[in-house]
Amino acid sequence: MSASTQPLASLAAGTLIPFGGDRVTVVDADLAAAFRPGDSLYVVHDDGALLHVPAAVRDLVRATVDDAVVAFEHLRTAEPAQVRAFFLGFAERVAAHWDAIARVNADDVARAERLGRSTTRLLVSERVRDDMVAGLRGWADLLDAAASAGPTGRRVSHDGWWVDVETAPLGVVGFVFEGRPNVLTDAAGVLATGNTAVLRIGGDALGTAQAIADLALVPALRAAGLPDGAVGLVTSRERSAGWALFSDSRLALAVVRGSGKAVAQLASVARQSGLPVSAHGTGGAWVVADRSADAARLAGVVRHSLDRKVCNTLNVAVVVRERAADLVPVVLAAADAAAAARGGTAARVHVARGSESWLPAGDLERSIDVRRAEGLVTEPRADVLEVADLALEWEWEGTPEISLVVVEDLEEAVALTNRWSPRFVASLVADDAAAQDRFFGAVDAPFVGDGFTRWVDGQYALQQPELGLSNWEHGRLLGRAGILSGADLTTRRLRAHHESADQHR
Repeated sequence: MSASTQPLASLAAGTLIPFGGDRVTVVDADLAAAFRPGDSLYVVHDDGALLHVPAAVRDLVRATVDDAVVAFEHLRTAEPAQVRAFFLGFAERVAAHWDAIARVNADDVARAERLGRSTTRLLVSERVRDDMVAGLRGWADLLDAAASAGPTGRRVSHDGWWVDVETAPLGVVGFVFEGRPNVLTDAAGVLATGNTAVLRIGGDALGTAQAIADLALVPALRAAGLPDGAVGLVTSRERSAGWALFSDSRLALAVVRGSGKAVAQLASVARQSGLPVSAHGTGGAWVVADRSADAARLAGVVRHSLDRKVCNTLNVAVVVRERAADLVPVVLAAADAAAAARGGTAARVHVARGSESWLPAGDLERSIDVRRAEGLVTEPRADVLEVADLALEWEWEGTPEISLVVVEDLEEAVALTNRWSPRFVASLVADDAAAQDRFFGAVDAPFVGDGFTRWVDGQYALQQPELGLSNWEHGRLLGRAGILSGADLTTRRLRAHHESADQHR
């Protein structure tokens, strides 16, 4: 039987939409009323969610991708010196126009606060500026080093012919980022390997990102003789812009960062569109204090792993029973010190059921002031959660928030980490070298350390701005670390030379 197709012009409430091969979802009245001719509708095959993309949003995204496709062809013949000049020019302009960028950011922060949204990732600072500038200059240095090293491919020789294996760019890389404006400079790193980029940034950060693009990014591209579309920003606050971007089959790779649920949905949209996806959504670090832990070291690890809420922030503290009496108070005091540094008085604590007896008397009964995105609220200092809920990542604003569990020994700590953590960042505080080796061998995480957890960052650890940090939620790409940077976005091409016209198999 042949199938016929026609444009979707309208939706009716109650219409059944098949998905996943054997299930249906239902169009509700709000979606039916909002849908217009020319709009698009996508079905998430994981859960049946219906995603409505207005025509204007879809057209904006397509035009931005159009520009990136054209720019990618241009980059094939661009000189490395042009790309190097772009990175240096971008860095210089970020520094020169920082006051104007910061003013726009202040407006973005004020708007987010009025809407009751988190601003921990949105707010920029001079430190953020310095990191952006250093990262961009680092890409220029990388190009210099690559030029000095010469060809990085390898040759496979045969009798009368050979094959060269060389690196090649992927193409257009699509990014959907949370409301963190400095990712605009992170994503620009794809140009170092010959790729182009299209970004959709969280709506709260769009004003700041637009200021960076207008004042620094686009002028740097033009001054280097590169097309504007080499790094394109989708200028829409609509969430549907991300769905439209990841539905464009011209992308070579989809990269998504943000909160777990949103990331999972966007990753599903990309996979359904046939796009490879690198999803960076689930965070939260685990710190284990073993029997040989030094108390002062543990205090520093906890304190400096809670300076702000990002993906590599301490989320769960695990203490072995033999040292619980002296180390649990150390963990709590260090968390409180982190709260004090942010203008508070105490941290918010969730203790796993069975471990509550190790809390100080009265902690489960007293209340504290907790700074949330919506403002100051009164909550318990501590409460009890089920062991399975150690998997929860706490999204805090101004008051540090952790889970705490006491275990029998290091082996139980590893088993708990492998069962309930996001298998992301794990740190062991222990003076025993043999324990460190056992922990590294047994724990299932790409980032393992013996100190504070906030070292897990591409620029801080590897001196390369990161595009994201990946765990095993949807698998990791073969042969690369959990840090994804612009330098990783390459593929391979094979080039053969045959000495004889009569060569045959």
